[in-house]
Amino acid sequence: MKWEDQRQSDNVEDQRDGGGGGGGGGGGGRRGLGGGRGLSLGGIVIALLASWAFGINPMTVLGLLGGGDGAMPQPEPSAQAQRGAKPQDAGARFVSTVLADTEDVWGAYFAAQRQTYSPPSLVLFRDRSNTGCGLGEAAMGPFYCPADRKVYIDLAFYDTLRDRLGAPGDFAQAYVIAHEVGHHLQNLQGTTAKMDSARQRVSERDYKALSVRLELQADCYAGVWAFHSQRGKGWLEQGDIEEGLNAAAQIGDDTLQRKSQGTVVPESFTHGSSEQRMRWFKRGLETGDLKACDTFKSGAV
Repeated sequence: MKWEDQRQSDNVEDQRDGGGGGGGGGGGGRRGLGGGRGLSLGGIVIALLASWAFGINPMTVLGLLGGGDGAMPQPEPSAQAQRGAKPQDAGARFVSTVLADTEDVWGAYFAAQRQTYSPPSLVLFRDRSNTGCGLGEAAMGPFYCPADRKVYIDLAFYDTLRDRLGAPGDFAQAYVIAHEVGHHLQNLQGTTAKMDSARQRVSERDYKALSVRLELQADCYAGVWAFHSQRGKGWLEQGDIEEGLNAAAQIGDDTLQRKSQGTVVPESFTHGSSEQRMRWFKRGLETGDLKACDTFKSGAV
């Protein structure tokens, strides 16, 4: 991606220098997002693989879809957080640039529908961070909290994505941000609230099936972003799309289960198979239309 010298977002909070509740201490008694027990597994990839091995959606575990012990109050912003300050390290500048482009793309897209787009903030943190959904931990990878409308990321995840999950490349990293912003779109559209309501009414198995559709829709939204982003900036280079598709494949439920336990259990899927994630990302990329991403009305995903 030709991302250098592009606009960076003002909606970035850099908590990496002591803000957001990170740092040492803690133990088995820590509380996690949504009021659940905090995860203390030794590394992002171990946490991811273990979560899929046991058929648990990390987002559900952390209460990011609105469950858990109830709504958590939004914490006061850390005095250390630097909102709007342009971080100078390459990793932070990259995600800030990608976030800025999602603002441009979705701002224009919503304006064409005579609507106003309210963008999320992106929080850079290390280890753990206070969020509107409770205590977020880096071990679960990047996530979106609907309560405070923020995307959270510990940039160390990208090392794991490249070195342990087999998904290198800057567009693979951009896909991750675009997917989480996709969850923000779902929150704005009321889809997250509908999922929250359904969680109280349906069985665990049915909720997992709905979770798959939610995640695949976010993949499709990421593809729609890529379609309009490339049309507007022309900043994608040869091999970039393949990097994004590979990232979608490497974090498919079947691939993660195969790596962690050697077998695949489709009924425990919560995010979709590698084939499904690639296919829905491609659908968004090929159509550039959010209406093509209605996974909930699609008979089979």
